[in-house]
Amino acid sequence: MIQIDSKLPDVGTTIFTRMSVLAQQYGAVNLGQGFPDFDCDPLLLERMQSALLHGHNQYAPMAGVPALREEISRQIASLYGRTYDAATEITITAGATQAIHTAISILVQPGDEVILFEPAYDSYDPSIRLNGGVPVRVRLHAPDYRPDWEAVRAALSSRTRAIIINTPHNPTARLWTAQDMQTLAELIKDTNVVVISDEVYEHMIFDGARHESVARHPALAARAFVISSFGKAFHVTGWKIAYCCAPLDLMREFQKAHQFIVFCTHAPSQYALADYLPQGAHLQLASFYQRKRDLFLNAVADCGLQWLPSQGSFFVSASFAHLEKQGDWPALAFAEWLTREVGVACIPLSSFYHDGFDEKVVRFCFAKKDETLQEAASRLQRLKTMMV
Repeated sequence: MIQIDSKLPDVGTTIFTRMSVLAQQYGAVNLGQGFPDFDCDPLLLERMQSALLHGHNQYAPMAGVPALREEISRQIASLYGRTYDAATEITITAGATQAIHTAISILVQPGDEVILFEPAYDSYDPSIRLNGGVPVRVRLHAPDYRPDWEAVRAALSSRTRAIIINTPHNPTARLWTAQDMQTLAELIKDTNVVVISDEVYEHMIFDGARHESVARHPALAARAFVISSFGKAFHVTGWKIAYCCAPLDLMREFQKAHQFIVFCTHAPSQYALADYLPQGAHLQLASFYQRKRDLFLNAVADCGLQWLPSQGSFFVSASFAHLEKQGDWPALAFAEWLTREVGVACIPLSSFYHDGFDEKVVRFCFAKKDETLQEAASRLQRLKTMMV
């Protein structure tokens, strides 16, 4: 047997796979993994079919189909007031995770530090370590998960090469504010720190709030990779298609690595999306998902869990720390019990901390059909008789 010195010796099966297998085993409603159980707009499928049938089946340009990059440039200018050059400052990627990994790969030299906020999307930490970097973690705390700016200040050092931010935030569903962006800009203004801004849930903002894209803030945009996802926006996560925007000097380096990581992204998807984007479907996402959030939360309001605010994304979290019987359990044990005994799968927030830090909180995904959410809510009502 060949032995290799693993770069990720502590990485095993993800919590998403583990909970999905458990959900299937016990016939649970799966509100764990973050993807819809409904299909995309038929019009988008028609656009994809047209692209396939009209010969768009060979390599796309390395940076992406020009028409799609031009639509992205127009969209960002309209929404956030910043114009990225479609020819030189936008790249289409094979999902947001690839964009994040590529950005990290061109920034980080062995020993460089990258600041991230925990709980964090699970790809950040491995991407940093695979590239020889050192993750420097700033912890967010329930119930509001606001950044501790003194902790960020303390985390900055001469070795800091980048900081990863994520708004709306996965897994906590919290939004960064304009003041958060201004504070970050002030903290790093005299440094060479680059911002990697993960904004894949940018169109899922609730209760009249505004998405504070880094693109809105010139001082940050001038030193940032801004990443978003078509998969999340248009219910096609399996297409694995996203994009990255950055100033020319950063994008030039990004594309050097991109061409040797994937070279290009699925061509028919790009042509389909270029035709579909002008429809403006992304502008309806906030009301679409706010209705689903409210449907679910109204149905589970009195089930016994303490629901935390969901300001954006398609997630909502709940605390079980107050429960007399289960309140002392680890979040993973509670999530497994909920899947087995109640029939609803969720994800423990402790899984989003590198050290399993546990505040007795679990995450649910409401990107589901109404009937799926109603069935999950009906099952969660059983908690009233099971948790005392």
